[in-house]
Amino acid sequence: MDGALTMGREIRIGGGGGFWGDSPEGARQIVERGDVDYLVMDYLAEITMSILARMKAKDPGQGYAPDFVTRVMAPLARQIADKGIKVVTNAGGLNTAACRTALEAVFAQAGVALKVAIVEGDDISALADRLRADGVTEMFSGAAMPERISSMNAYLGAGAIAKALDEGADVVLTGRVVDSATVLGPLIHEFGWGPSDFDRLSGGSLAGHLLECGPQVTGGIFTDWQDVPGWDDTGFPIAICREDGSFDLTKVPGTGGLVSPRTVAEQVCYEVGDPASYLLPDVTCDWSGISLSQAGSDVVRVAGAKGRAPGKSLKVSATYPDGFRSAVTMMIAGRSAAAKAQATGEAILKRAGRLLAERNIEPFSETMVEVLGADASYGADPMTHSAREVVLKLAVRHDDAKALNIFAGEIYPAACSMAQGITGFAGGRPAPQPVIRLFSCLVDRDLVPVTVDLEGRTIAVPHPKGQDTEAATVPTGETAVPKGSLARVPLIALAHGRSGDKGDKANIGVLARDPAYLPWIRRSVTEAAVAQWFGHFVKGSVTRYEWPGLQGFNFLMDRALGGGGVASLRHDPQGKALAQVLLDLPVEVPADWIAPGGPLSAYAEEAVPA
Repeated sequence: MDGALTMGREIRIGGGGGFWGDSPEGARQIVERGDVDYLVMDYLAEITMSILARMKAKDPGQGYAPDFVTRVMAPLARQIADKGIKVVTNAGGLNTAACRTALEAVFAQAGVALKVAIVEGDDISALADRLRADGVTEMFSGAAMPERISSMNAYLGAGAIAKALDEGADVVLTGRVVDSATVLGPLIHEFGWGPSDFDRLSGGSLAGHLLECGPQVTGGIFTDWQDVPGWDDTGFPIAICREDGSFDLTKVPGTGGLVSPRTVAEQVCYEVGDPASYLLPDVTCDWSGISLSQAGSDVVRVAGAKGRAPGKSLKVSATYPDGFRSAVTMMIAGRSAAAKAQATGEAILKRAGRLLAERNIEPFSETMVEVLGADASYGADPMTHSAREVVLKLAVRHDDAKALNIFAGEIYPAACSMAQGITGFAGGRPAPQPVIRLFSCLVDRDLVPVTVDLEGRTIAVPHPKGQDTEAATVPTGETAVPKGSLARVPLIALAHGRSGDKGDKANIGVLARDPAYLPWIRRSVTEAAVAQWFGHFVKGSVTRYEWPGLQGFNFLMDRALGGGGVASLRHDPQGKALAQVLLDLPVEVPADWIAPGGPLSAYAEEAVPA
């Protein structure tokens, strides 16, 4: 490795998993070949909290991610102990104590002595009645708090993780912490950063943000997918962190994937709102001016993160039951397949609705017909699409599971009574699934005591002091002024991007491939243009944020996911495909750019005069 990358003391942290269900090969890569000081793993997406709440409701001994114990730590415990690798993860979910018990049984069987600490305090369900009486509302929609709450967890910061490591823990299990805290905690412990070292805390949080989704930063789900080799053995990420808050992002040697400024930039954008005011429990991050530079083969240097004091409140993720849902897919082939699918879906819903009425049951509270393969994500009219093979997705929601059983009973009959070419019913007759909806709010951090439990000791951990926060101002850049003739090309010719979700909000980072393209992107890809492009999805506002450090923008779309997570009936409830959809938006550029020899000549056949 280049000698310039070894300046000062460095801590190597490997991201061995990006979600509950990620391949255990990631952790094995990191432990066996990563030469790391820490292995961190993220399990708790917002949708995962809903699943864990359902698990714990059925069995009080559940509510954590068992895969971490059985598929990661059981086979790797001996190597982790022998190499002195510390492990930090939020796999404790809603039941850190039960996760620790299961983990200690695995260690005993492997004959290793690893100290396991748990971080407690995120479960604030005991405060629900008080918060409801105080009039706490949903932080995005303003809705009142539901009467029934399944779980209620505050997003904790990195302080308790650092304290657990200070006290000698080898493994730190947490519940709901901000994802980046699993990396920031070790860095606070190793470098002794104080609560007012805001720029360093922001840089450490950025390292955590990049590692938290595993191979998403090493070429996974990259716009220019064809440039990424070795998907069968994609390398998991490693951050080589320094005391000043800067770090190098790389991957396990000898693996597939790609680490470049573009792959890293896309992950920086993931699930971020205002890049100048990214609110975390330990610091308010300003990542608007960060720099990304290629510092070696599959090595990107990340620097320039800024920070300021965190806010006075902690974000809370609560879940509550909201009826039931049911969904089914089937294939339909032949001429006018899309039109047949649309007509079939509407007929099934009309038939089931008539049967509900005959039984004096209320109508479905929500229904959805999606014709996949007929540009449903683009809002296209399936009746005019020429596809000859599509998948019909039907979904319904109702407060009474009996209504969904009636729906399920009227799906298969369509194969004999409706369109020819219906086949491939996926998953059999669908069973009703409970809808667990997300309720997000803010709570004063002083109401959330945090402790570390290690070897029978309970250690209180204070929160960093918060203050009222204000959004930073990022100047608006130059907008192109047309001179001469113009042509329209798809946005992907000028930019790459990544989309993410937070509840019912979605964000899309749009990053220029060349600085010269940026003014033209700014001119065409406006808030109004994006709102119109996604008019079939987005029911709220669209906000565009400048991102000068990444030569791009971040678009935040409100009420964009049909409720988000398990509450949504959409085939893409987390907005994973939204960036790809936006990259087809027509953008005006100088006509000579598409001429032979021009920078966009490869798109000449797709271009149209403006």
